[in-house]
Amino acid sequence: MHYKQPARLQAVVLDWAGTVVDFGSFAPTQIFVEAFAEFGVAVSLEEARGPMGMGKWDHIRTLCDLPEIAERYHAVFGRTPTDHDVTAIYERFMPLQIEKIALHSALIPGALEAIAALRGKGLKIGSCSGYPAVVMQKVVALARENGYVADHVVATDEVPNGRPYPAQALANVIALEVDDVAACVKVDDTWPGILEGRKAGMWTVALTCSGNALGLTYEQYRALSPAALEQARSRIGQTFEGSRPHYLIDTIAELPAVIEDINQRLARGEMPQGC
Repeated sequence: MHYKQPARLQAVVLDWAGTVVDFGSFAPTQIFVEAFAEFGVAVSLEEARGPMGMGKWDHIRTLCDLPEIAERYHAVFGRTPTDHDVTAIYERFMPLQIEKIALHSALIPGALEAIAALRGKGLKIGSCSGYPAVVMQKVVALARENGYVADHVVATDEVPNGRPYPAQALANVIALEVDDVAACVKVDDTWPGILEGRKAGMWTVALTCSGNALGLTYEQYRALSPAALEQARSRIGQTFEGSRPHYLIDTIAELPAVIEDINQRLARGEMPQGC
């Protein structure tokens, strides 16, 4: 028996917030700000966006490790945040997240059309998120009402380690019965999500404008001048450099063209691990 490289893609693993729903990725970031505020600690939206893509407990732990935020916490409580404190913030974050997730549940323009095009090419649609399962249940239900149903969903607390570990992406490979990770594409708007795909041995596509990195509404994004948009793309591209995405595109609407390009590369014998 000899190994045979895949000649075509079999599946796409899509992130959720900032990728398929919630243009600008506001649902998780704004709630971090509100959760910390309930403990009397100010966190800016920009600070909250920094670790986006991680599981939410890890995200809060990372924020608490920032010297500026740790200092603000110390000013209120007389100590720097412990894991117990992180858990307390997380336990306040969760009900707020569940309560307000519907406010940011709209599908990203072009998402349904792009996903339909991928299905038309015979691709399976996997998905994963930094949200825990209890939040994902509501996200999935809201997406279904808007016409989007993934073939498989993996929440961050359904695997031993969340992003940037590859467990969620690989759980999709197993569930979707894909026979080679090189026949998969991971699409995400955060560097932990791109690292997840890279570590899983997949092709990776980073979204520069629909998610956390740009942090604008769709209307604000569309209102950017060509010069401002190009400057933003350049800045965001630099933030993704360390995670080494294979492709950078503005939004999921551009994904079908990328899929076709990857299929051509696979047909030529190229593999994601070597690029």
